[in-house]
Amino acid sequence: MADEPAVQPAKSTGKIARSAGAVSIAVMCSRVLGLIREQIFAGLFGAGFAIDAFVVAFRIPNLLRDLFAEGALSAAFVTVFTEYNTNRGAEATWRLAGNVMVFFSLLISAFTLAAIYWAEPLVGLLAPNFALIPGKTELTVQLTRIMMPFLLCVSLAAVVMGILNTKGRFFVPAMSSTFFNIGSIVGGLSLAWLFPRFGQPAIAGMAWGTLIGGILQLLMQLPTLFKVGFRFRFACNPLDPGLRRILLLMLPATIGLSATQINIFVNTNFAASCVEGSVSWLNYAFRLVQLPIGVFGVALSIAVMPILAKQAAQKDLPSLKQTFTSSLVLVFALAVPATAGLMLLARPIIRLIFEHGAFTGADTIQTADALTYYAIGLFAYSAIKVMVPVFYAINNTRYPVIGSFLGVAANVGTIYLVIGALQHRGIALSTSCAMILNFLFLGVVLYRKLDGYPLGYLLRGLVKIVAATGLMCGGIWGLELLLAPWQQGAVWAQAGVLVLLVGVAVTIYAVGLQVLRLPEFTLLTGKLVQRWRKS
Repeated sequence: MADEPAVQPAKSTGKIARSAGAVSIAVMCSRVLGLIREQIFAGLFGAGFAIDAFVVAFRIPNLLRDLFAEGALSAAFVTVFTEYNTNRGAEATWRLAGNVMVFFSLLISAFTLAAIYWAEPLVGLLAPNFALIPGKTELTVQLTRIMMPFLLCVSLAAVVMGILNTKGRFFVPAMSSTFFNIGSIVGGLSLAWLFPRFGQPAIAGMAWGTLIGGILQLLMQLPTLFKVGFRFRFACNPLDPGLRRILLLMLPATIGLSATQINIFVNTNFAASCVEGSVSWLNYAFRLVQLPIGVFGVALSIAVMPILAKQAAQKDLPSLKQTFTSSLVLVFALAVPATAGLMLLARPIIRLIFEHGAFTGADTIQTADALTYYAIGLFAYSAIKVMVPVFYAINNTRYPVIGSFLGVAANVGTIYLVIGALQHRGIALSTSCAMILNFLFLGVVLYRKLDGYPLGYLLRGLVKIVAATGLMCGGIWGLELLLAPWQQGAVWAQAGVLVLLVGVAVTIYAVGLQVLRLPEFTLLTGKLVQRWRKS
């Protein structure tokens, strides 16, 4: 039977919010630097030949990273490492960590070397239409070979992040991606300035900067890793029971993530066949939509995963269900207004961030349209980040696989229906449709697998969130009409208007949630008030 509607948020809500808050700050730093990185790309290279080549080249190691590092490996490792840490003692736990590091270093090194060797056919498979433009395929192959070792660095960084998260350290591993962006910007710009003097393309310098950033992402976590007690011991035992459990958990997850990569392959293939610049417009737009996904969805996923794994290890199903429900409410409370804000403010955001140098007003319009369609699926994308760890916690990972392949079918079907009319915008819309279908499927399956969860509580929270978002949208719309002349002015005027619009929107939304008494929000504001009074 389904649980009775909860009258209070989960006891772990405060802890999750604190951990997610620390992660969010770190992710925000990373995403802001990521936007600066994209600004540099847009200003130096615009949207076209060089950036299209870079995006496709980076997509190859990034595809494998999603399969082996920040997706399947990270979630599977946290699940098993938490169980060892809870029930088996420090000696067995650290032995497992060392064995995992050595095994995956060897495995991923082999994948990296293979991808470097077969870079040309890989690029031809991902973007066959590049061959129609002289030199574009060759440049993409060159950039792919430079960036491939990035995969090994971020895979080991994901294992270290899993260890630190299980030990209650969230801020430092979340900040590691900030160091990736620092390395990419400083190293990339320096080499991009230097390379043309030696007859090499400037964009190759940005590719080497990406590799430098991957190395920094791993190295900056190591001091904290040793502080929590880790001591490396060389071991490579493929038959180790803990490693085998991780591999077994990874298998369905990797298959499921391969569906996501099929979507990326399909989208890239279609985008490369559209007008030149389509790959770049979609990339810039998705970078922007990743900001709220990272700050809300990924941060909450990282924070909630160790708690769910511990509750599952203790076989505390009622607490697990309540933790999941409260986490989902928090995701909606953050993602729904972000979706509305991105859709309403797409053009001024793109204009302010990217419309400089080689990036034109026409590029702004095309990128903003893509951002609008991507934003439709933002709530689903963020929610899935919280739902999938529940399947790991209850050792039932096949359903995310099925959901991912349903998403592939929805993505491909939608593209075929709308690509003729919407061009690259249709690709962004198809991605959102795939995410929404996946979200609905996983929600239904979890309801059955958990023997119900407080659905009425969740729906009441969602109604309050949507109502507060409606008030926020009304405020943004009215204020934007009033300030319209300033949005076409100097950069400082555009920035001032955008800051004012966002500030007013956040204020209206927060007051709306407080008046409507969303339990998770009032719990957090109550704790903040108590802390302020004590201080």
